[in-house]
Amino acid sequence: MSSRRRLTLALIFSAAVAALEFWGGAAARSLALTTDAVHVCIDVLALAIALVAAIGATRRANRRKTFGYGRVEVLGALVNGAILLGVTAILAYQAVLRLHAPVEPRGAMMTLIAAIGLIANVTIGLVLLDHRHDNHNIRAALVHVAGDAVGALAVIVGGTIIVFTGAAWIDPVLSLFVAAIIVVGVAGVLRDASDVLLEAAPPGIDSAEVESRIRAIVGIVGVHDLHVWTIGSGSRALSAHLLLDPGQLEQGTQILQRLRTVLSERYHIGHVTIQLESEHCDPGGIIICRSDLP
Repeated sequence: MSSRRRLTLALIFSAAVAALEFWGGAAARSLALTTDAVHVCIDVLALAIALVAAIGATRRANRRKTFGYGRVEVLGALVNGAILLGVTAILAYQAVLRLHAPVEPRGAMMTLIAAIGLIANVTIGLVLLDHRHDNHNIRAALVHVAGDAVGALAVIVGGTIIVFTGAAWIDPVLSLFVAAIIVVGVAGVLRDASDVLLEAAPPGIDSAEVESRIRAIVGIVGVHDLHVWTIGSGSRALSAHLLLDPGQLEQGTQILQRLRTVLSERYHIGHVTIQLESEHCDPGGIIICRSDLP
C-alpha cells in the first residue's frame, strides 16, 4: 500500500474518532472527552499536512508558482493551529468553571468511547508504522497519534475511577491535562510553520557548518550571502556567492559538481543556486567555466 493511501486511511479514521468523541463528550457530559476530541483534531491536522505535502510534491511549478505548492501545507498548519489553540482555551476555561461547580459525567460511556478512540489510534499507528522512514511528515504524524493515545488512555483511567467513586472533579482535571498536551503539540506545529515562512535554516542544519564545508572544497576561497531555507516538506534550498581561487577558474564546473554532491549527500539540499566570483575578474566581467571532458 502506498504512503499516500495509508495517509488517507489514517486521516479518515482520525476524523471518525474525533466525530465520535465530540458526540460522546456531549452525550456523556464529559469535558475531558470533548477536549480529547480536540486533541484528535491535531492528529487530523498532522495527517492532512502530510497528505497535502505528498500531493503537492507531485504538482509541478508554473510561471506564477515558481517554487510549486510546497507551502500550502504551511498555510494550513498556521490556520488550523490557531483555531485549535482558540478552542482549547475555551475548553480550559470551561474546565476551570467545572472545578468550582462539578458536573458528574457518565463514566461508563466516557470510558467506552475513549477505549474505542484508543483502539483506533493504535490501528492508525500500525497503518503508518511501515512508512515511518519514507517521509518526515509521517514520522511527525506518528508522534501526534502516540500523544493522542496517551490522552485517550488518561480518559479511560479517569472514566473508570468516576464509575467506581463518582468523583466528578476528575473530569475537568483530565480536561486540563489533555489541554496542556494540545498546547504543547500546537505550539510545535506553529513554530515549525513560522520557521518555514521566515525562511529559517531547516532543522538540523547549522549555516556556519555548511559554510565551513563549502570553504573546504578545493578551489573555493570565500563564501558570502549564504542562505539556507525550506521551500516545503522534504524540499531544501541554498543560495550563495562563491569566491574562487584565480588558478581554479577553469575548474568552475567541476567545483560546482563537487559542491552539489556535498550539499545533497550531507544536508539533503536539492535546490542550489550559486554565483561564482573572482577578485581577479574585471568589473562587469563574467567567469567562463570550461569542462575538461572530451
